[in-house]
Amino acid sequence: MVAGRRRRGAINRRELLGSGILAGFGLLAAARGSVLAEPASSGPAMSRRNAHSFSFETINGDRLDLQRFRGRPILVVNTASRCGFTAQYEGLQNLHARYRDAGLVVIGVPSNDFRQELASNADVAAFCEARFGIDFPLTAISQVTGAEAHPFYRWAREVRPGETPRWNFHKYLIAPDGDIEAVFATTTVPEHPHVITAIEALLRG
Repeated sequence: MVAGRRRRGAINRRELLGSGILAGFGLLAAARGSVLAEPASSGPAMSRRNAHSFSFETINGDRLDLQRFRGRPILVVNTASRCGFTAQYEGLQNLHARYRDAGLVVIGVPSNDFRQELASNADVAAFCEARFGIDFPLTAISQVTGAEAHPFYRWAREVRPGETPRWNFHKYLIAPDGDIEAVFATTTVPEHPHVITAIEALLRG
C-alpha cells in the first residue's frame, strides 16, 4: 500500500506541475503574498497525527469529528462558490451519491483564501443547495493556506509538502486508517478515472 501511495503521489505531482492553469494560479497567489505563506514545520507532534485527529465546525455550527469516519475513505475538498471550477460541486455530489452507501465520505471545505467565496456560511449553504443539491457535509468557511490554516490543512502540508492547495477544489483522499492516500490537483475533476480508481481501491480494502 505504501508503494502504491508513492506511485499515485508521483502521478499527482506531475499533473500539478504540468498544468499551465495552475502555474498561472501560482503566480497570482505569489502576487498576493501572505495568502500562501507557509510557516516552518510545527514539529514531530503534528506529523505523528493522522486525519482522524482533527475536527471541523460544520456550515450549520455543529462539530464534525473526522474520527467518526475511521475505517472509511474521506475525500476532503476546499471549495468556493464563485470560481471557474465551481461546477466541480456537481461531480462531488455525484461521487457522494454513487459511493456513500459503500462507505465514501465527501467533505467540502468552503474557503475564501482565493477571494472567491461568498460572505457567510448561510450564503454558501443556500447556494450549494439551490444550485447543486449538495447533501454531503460542508464545513464552516475555513482557511486552508498560510499560518492560520485549519489544523487539518497544516497537518496535510507537513506530511505531504509541495502538494498543498494552490487554488480551489484541491482534493485530499484520506485512507480508512487516516493517512493521506492521494492528492489531486484542482484541474483533476472529481470523476476523473484516477480519482475513481483510488476511491474504489480503498473501498475494496
